[in-house]
Amino acid sequence: MKRYQKPPDDDLRKRLTPQQYHVTQENGTEPPFQNAYWNNTKPGIYVDIVTGEPLFVTSDQYDAGCGWPSFTKPIDKDVVRYKRDTSYGMERIEVRSRAGDSHLGHVLNDGPEEEGGLRYCINSAALRFIPLEDMEQEGYGEYRHLLVGKD
Repeated sequence: MKRYQKPPDDDLRKRLTPQQYHVTQENGTEPPFQNAYWNNTKPGIYVDIVTGEPLFVTSDQYDAGCGWPSFTKPIDKDVVRYKRDTSYGMERIEVRSRAGDSHLGHVLNDGPEEEGGLRYCINSAALRFIPLEDMEQEGYGEYRHLLVGKD
């Protein structure tokens, strides 16, 4: 995890778009169906926009019809943290990244039952997508096995 560290706030404000900053640092939410990855079908992995830590893989992504990228599970159970969220008069479980403490989205119990029943509903603004063909070059080659031969 030392490889993935959260930069100082000043750096984040310079590097992230206003929407990325709002979502990850201020617990914001982007509009459904108006975000980069809600309907992505290219193979690859998603990493924390703040730290680069790998979070989700497209072989666990599915179309939940909600307008945000949805996954059945994180790339590894230890890369996310969970927090009770009672904002907006709702009871939900917030999902945050381990290294960056970035707000990612929420986990809900309405996912595919055959995959465990969870839906990780994640904001695209909290993620950076690394296509399969770029994973080696970008330093994520160790995760290629999660995608190769899965189609």
